[in-house]
Amino acid sequence: MVSTAALAGTAAAIGDPARANMLAALMDGRALTATELARIAGVAPQTASGHLARLADAGLILPEKQGRHRYHRLASPAVATMLEGLMALAGTPRPAPATGPRDVALRQARTCYDHLAGRLAVAIADSLVARGHLLLEGDGAEVTASGTEFLHGLGVEAKPSRRLLCRPCLDWSERRPHLAGIIGAALCARCMDMGWVRRREGTRALLITPAGEQGFRARFGVELRPG
Repeated sequence: MVSTAALAGTAAAIGDPARANMLAALMDGRALTATELARIAGVAPQTASGHLARLADAGLILPEKQGRHRYHRLASPAVATMLEGLMALAGTPRPAPATGPRDVALRQARTCYDHLAGRLAVAIADSLVARGHLLLEGDGAEVTASGTEFLHGLGVEAKPSRRLLCRPCLDWSERRPHLAGIIGAALCARCMDMGWVRRREGTRALLITPAGEQGFRARFGVELRPG
């Protein structure tokens, strides 16, 4: 049972605007340096170090040393799930002001830690459910036998892990579930490998390529324009 003190401590760690910006920036699953996170949060490097230490102490991020550089990433998919849920509850896409075409791109397709999110991801989940490939009920999800065959044909391979094979994740912009877990991560990776989506610089929004437009329409019946 989590103590109320621990709950309050985690909430306080997230509650600072600078730290919230840092966590939001790490939601695409990549690791960033303290300098990069300081720039994103709009604070001095020395101040960023204190914020990062607070987030690490709260178990929200993990520092990693690679060569001469030190990187920071979200501690686990569970942290990403919690943040996505908070974003849905808050009704805002990210701590920064929600204006301009970049937010339109975020709503269309983005990464939620290691899996797809946004209108694209919800449409894919809807398609899998409609075709009998996926069962989504409340907080649970199950890939059916036909779904396993369909995903295998797409080249989506789920590697053994202690994580859940698949689970629903509430999408903050669509307010409906998209697919997370091992299958969700593998599907995201496969879409990137095939060039159906690619990362946009400086954001976790994804660009749907012309190949992706054709692929999503042919395989999932999903109609979304590139970009």
